[in-house]
Amino acid sequence: MAARGTFDSKRAQARVLFDRGLSCRAIATELGCSTSTVSRWAKAEGLVFEARARTATASAVRKFDMAAARSRLAQKMTDNADRVLDTLNGPYLVYNFGGKDNTYTEHTLDEAPISARREAQTIGAIAFDKLSKALELTPEGLTGAESLLDRIEADLKHLDSDDDD
Repeated sequence: MAARGTFDSKRAQARVLFDRGLSCRAIATELGCSTSTVSRWAKAEGLVFEARARTATASAVRKFDMAAARSRLAQKMTDNADRVLDTLNGPYLVYNFGGKDNTYTEHTLDEAPISARREAQTIGAIAFDKLSKALELTPEGLTGAESLLDRIEADLKHLDSDDDD
């Protein structure tokens, strides 16, 4: 390893090696100094090694992909919660299959039974909770999602008030 303070004489050579596309480790090996010395020099010069730039780009792309996946999942959860909650607004089909004669019977109720309403509320609440947490990971998505969250919350409150009746 080179003694402290001796890198000053190697700056020009380091720049030539950097311009040829050598890595931090390769430059350090060529100049006989530590990688941290080369890294500090590059940072002071405002230089970024190609591998680091590729890593930063890959990280940004991955972050974008994850945000898109969260957005798709949030949309699916919301659609499912909406569909389940909407089944409660009107006639509700209940059925039975089985028995010793293996028969099928069905009845249409004026409204969903309390157990179905509770289950639908749970589905909606879980979707609401998960969507809220997913959006916390992408602050830019909060503004666009407020109306969606408000609608889900209103539906849940409406169902809750129906259950109290």
